[in-house]
Amino acid sequence: MARVNLLACAGILAAVLLNLLAGRHPFSVPELLAALSGETVPGVSFMLWEDRLPQASVGILAGAAFGASGAIFQRMLRNPLASPDVIGVGYGASAAAVAGMLLFGAQGLGLSLIACAGALAVALLIYSIAEAGRNTGPRLILAGIAVAAMLQGVIQYLLTRTDVRTAGDALRWLTGSLSASTWERASLLAAALAILFPMLVPAAAKLRILELGDDTAAGLGLKVRSTRLGLILLGVGLCAVATAVTGPLAFVAFLAGPLALRLCKGRSHLGSAALTGALLVTTATFLAANILPDIQLPVGVVTGALGAPFLIWVLVRTNKEGT
Repeated sequence: MARVNLLACAGILAAVLLNLLAGRHPFSVPELLAALSGETVPGVSFMLWEDRLPQASVGILAGAAFGASGAIFQRMLRNPLASPDVIGVGYGASAAAVAGMLLFGAQGLGLSLIACAGALAVALLIYSIAEAGRNTGPRLILAGIAVAAMLQGVIQYLLTRTDVRTAGDALRWLTGSLSASTWERASLLAAALAILFPMLVPAAAKLRILELGDDTAAGLGLKVRSTRLGLILLGVGLCAVATAVTGPLAFVAFLAGPLALRLCKGRSHLGSAALTGALLVTTATFLAANILPDIQLPVGVVTGALGAPFLIWVLVRTNKEGT
């Protein structure tokens, strides 16, 4: 597992270096080193410090948050489909953010707080529906899918009731992008994750017990209901703070957990999933800037293109296995 984590860190570093050097306006290695050392390099220093470095920082932090959030839901519910963007949590943040942008003109920190509140409200709604009977895990997934469908309709309705320019801004946010990354946004995200990430250590221990089954976990003295609620809130918090900064980066939370699990040969933990999520976002950032000449795609387009075939593969594989 340690080897996988080291390789993931190396991959993140390599992807970040490629992102700093390549793109529509590529830099040479001497120019990059000079700008990083503090020298003023015309045409390079400003773009590096005000665009590419903030973008890389936000990408790493958001990817790690999405990866850890997805792994929490997938391991808690013992289902690879149970990621925040599948069960409706991401749509809760998106619907609230779009409503804030279109109805109240929210921006910056205000928009981030609205997105977090929307994700939390939807998560509590889904949890309350799922807790109304037995088999909480499957019920939570089904309730989340139903709520997500409803929220998609809300988003579409809001977009049709506003002017074209405002709707265009909202659509760009909904696609998921790092293009608006700034040091301020990176600092806000880092501060939020500095509070949330330390909670992953006790969360991982509780997840290992929950994976034994609710009855076994209760027999070992774990308060299953309160533990599950706490894990849901932690997963929602990680997903919400990342979504509030970057928009919903499709399938990052869905992909990171299963990939980390396979790389670690079934011994994955939340840290591996977080590193895998960061690697996915930094790699997607490079592809988005370089896959088409003279066109920079939103990162969410690339992650969505990578995630959709993987979702189909998971569905086919679980169908064959009868799970």
